[in-house]
Amino acid sequence: MSTLAHTMMTAARSADSGLAGPGELDRYPYAEAAADRVGVPAWEGADPELGRVGRRAAGSRGRGLHGQLVQQLGQMIVSGDLGADRPLVPEEIGQRFEVSRTVVRESLRVLEAKGLVSARPNVGTRVRPVSDWNLLDPDIIEWRAFGPQRDDQRRELSELRWTIEPLAARLAAGHGREDVQQRLADMVEIMGHALAQGDALTFSRADAEFHSLLIQIAGNRMLEHLSGIVSAALQVSGGPVTGCERPNEASLALHGRIVDALAAADGGAAETAMRQLLTVHPEVERVVPAPREH
Repeated sequence: MSTLAHTMMTAARSADSGLAGPGELDRYPYAEAAADRVGVPAWEGADPELGRVGRRAAGSRGRGLHGQLVQQLGQMIVSGDLGADRPLVPEEIGQRFEVSRTVVRESLRVLEAKGLVSARPNVGTRVRPVSDWNLLDPDIIEWRAFGPQRDDQRRELSELRWTIEPLAARLAAGHGREDVQQRLADMVEIMGHALAQGDALTFSRADAEFHSLLIQIAGNRMLEHLSGIVSAALQVSGGPVTGCERPNEASLALHGRIVDALAAADGGAAETAMRQLLTVHPEVERVVPAPREH
């Protein structure tokens, strides 16, 4: 095993990933029906464990109280527990989550930047309609993927990845850099060792880096800006988002074929292998045609 593979696998096993494992999707603390609480502040009917922000660090990515409150409010907005029928009063939020006005104010600013809320004089802060949300924001992707909209989110991610990644693979074959190609090969090696040891966490991390690198070397600045979407999609486990979230020999072999195609500057082969990699779930096959061999 290479030094890089050993280091990455050791780091993965010792880290707290915050990712949901198989069967864990339904453990997220979303209320069953927001409609049952019309006229009642949403947080009064929420899971008691949401009461104090500091109690639940999962998903906060180590961002402290501010980041955790953004997570809590973002999840509640996306799940529909905080609707547009009433204003978001900073004082009420501060009391409910036991945080300062400064933390609440900064958190609402972050949510406003994501298009989830709007603040207007004499109107207050209110939730904006879904059409205004920045649906390409990695946080919103995550919140939707683990909330009531998870099926739609995963389908949309599959469709978007099908559009982005085969093209990126074709373009990357014409912009080969030996150092990056070696890094891609290293990721495949790491995935192989992880698969042999049943280490799904290391496999997923190497997989995420592989796909992110591939987009970055495509030579298209606009595509490069979409790499965060792919990374977010690969971190959403438990559903048909990608052919890679369940490690197996078939996906490993297709990653290897992509690396070989890039080394041979064969854009067509790289594109075909990527399409085959993404087309492994019935959910995807209903949306896009099966790949054609060149």
